[in-house]
Amino acid sequence: MESATDGLAERDARCNRKDSEVMSDFKREKLEREAKKNWDMFYKRNSTHFFKDRHWITREFPELLQNVSQIDARNPVLLEVGCGVGNTVYPLLEENPNMFIYACDFSPRAIEFVKANSEYTETRCVAFVCDITSENLTDTVGHDSVDFVTLIFVLSSITPEKMSSVLKNIYNVLKPGGCIFFRDYGLYDHAMLRFGYGHKIAENFYARQDGTRAYYFSEEKLAKLASDTGYDIKEIRSVQRETVNRKEDICVPRLFVQAKLSKPCIATYTDLSPPQT
Repeated sequence: MESATDGLAERDARCNRKDSEVMSDFKREKLEREAKKNWDMFYKRNSTHFFKDRHWITREFPELLQNVSQIDARNPVLLEVGCGVGNTVYPLLEENPNMFIYACDFSPRAIEFVKANSEYTETRCVAFVCDITSENLTDTVGHDSVDFVTLIFVLSSITPEKMSSVLKNIYNVLKPGGCIFFRDYGLYDHAMLRFGYGHKIAENFYARQDGTRAYYFSEEKLAKLASDTGYDIKEIRSVQRETVNRKEDICVPRLFVQAKLSKPCIATYTDLSPPQT
């Protein structure tokens, strides 16, 4: 029987054999320049039909449904980064009627779809276009004002050199004690192993046929990113799932990395005052 260690070694060998060469600087830079256009074209082709609504999110992150009095004296505020067409936003608005959500994406077309939803109302949700690699979230969202951030299959689409700046951008709007709920593609996920020659951009970073990109995280990589940008790591773990391809009648094994990352609670000046004598 194959051990887990043997399985990882075999998958590592498979990746090394087929993508020992990375694409040229010209191709890599072109993908970076055209990232917004490629995602906008993705939503033009697929409209609101590609991703399923993420009703699983409150099962994995039950904090999103906890009583308001356990969070603050007011209703909880959430920022959904990379909201797409609202597959996380609308299930959360339905399940937590007291929650207010900021939703951003760098695809203008995706934001148009969010706003076109019949459930959209700015009394409960504000959707806006933002490139979180280059634009400040604080231009729209207040500093230290957000209780929760959902970062679901988003960081993987960003070039690794910009991931730290994205987490710092989020840090600025997250309240002390606030939490990022994270899920993304894991190292040696089935989708990673399917890439052929010529798709490798950099280590664990690949380009799809449509020009969108995907990075595959190890737990160690995410932990280092989080700690280097000032977050406390509450949880990081690998999640294995099976995706059913009904058209081809096969079950595809998937591997994700899931985490809860919190912004440290900062002591107030009162807390730092010397004791009275």
